[in-house]
Amino acid sequence: MTSTAFITHRDCWLHNMGEHHPESPERLGAINDRLIAAGLDMYLSFHDAPVATIEQLSRAHPQDHVEELLASVPEHGIRHLDPDTALCPHSMKAALRSAGAGIYATDLVMSGEAENAFCAIRPPGHHAEAGKAMGFCFFNNVAVAARHALDVHGLKRVAIIDFDVHHGNGTEDIFKDDPRVLMVSIFQHPFYPYSGADNPAPNMVNVPIKAGSRGDVFREIVTDIWMPALRNHAPEMLFISAGFDAHYEDDMGSLGLVEADYMWVTEQLKTVAAECANRRIVSLLEGGYSLSSLARSVVSHIKTLADL
Repeated sequence: MTSTAFITHRDCWLHNMGEHHPESPERLGAINDRLIAAGLDMYLSFHDAPVATIEQLSRAHPQDHVEELLASVPEHGIRHLDPDTALCPHSMKAALRSAGAGIYATDLVMSGEAENAFCAIRPPGHHAEAGKAMGFCFFNNVAVAARHALDVHGLKRVAIIDFDVHHGNGTEDIFKDDPRVLMVSIFQHPFYPYSGADNPAPNMVNVPIKAGSRGDVFREIVTDIWMPALRNHAPEMLFISAGFDAHYEDDMGSLGLVEADYMWVTEQLKTVAAECANRRIVSLLEGGYSLSSLARSVVSHIKTLADL
């Protein structure tokens, strides 16, 4: 068994919201190049992401919303859903592969074919609410994957860990009333999407942090808040919303994490997975817009997942 599966698809490169949009196809190119330069391709099993079905997407989103999004693709040009989020003719091909990647990763890990998996996908998903696309996101990839684990594989409890610089408002919206799901997160606050800090549901462990905070603050939160909450929940599978825009080089936010912090938090999460979840982890790419720091951080994260 290869310990770590790497799941992506060329369709994820086709989604393009305009020449100067930070959520660009070059993000996946930078990750691929760094992966090969680091020699990691020798140690991973590579898989093409399938297309998510309407039924699978409808576990996290109302079916009429899914169908409306699928029907809203322009024949040419770009159609904006909000100032940040736009569709091109190929956007739904990419979005369906991105959601499908998380589902397939869950199947691979549940079957024991892989111990854990990383999904190199775009568009990201954690801002997509049950009935609203926003913040570069159309479908909530991590929510679709987690519901697949619960509703298809019959798990009783899962955890979602989100270390993106932005709050995963969509994931919170979908799971705030689902006690099977614990979500732990950090996010810069006050900052887009200006949510998550006030009166979260009991299964939401939201920890807002100030601009300028560095790895010492992050590690203290993980050690003192996340880890006890995760152990208390005893998830049977861990899902990571792996955004790397809290890196100090990424000007989409103002936090100060570095590769060593991403390696460290991955090690902590692997410890919980070994204790509670038969080592099962599925990690899905969210943010990260400085191409160099994104690629270095993803490779650090994958190396840790794969024990390399």
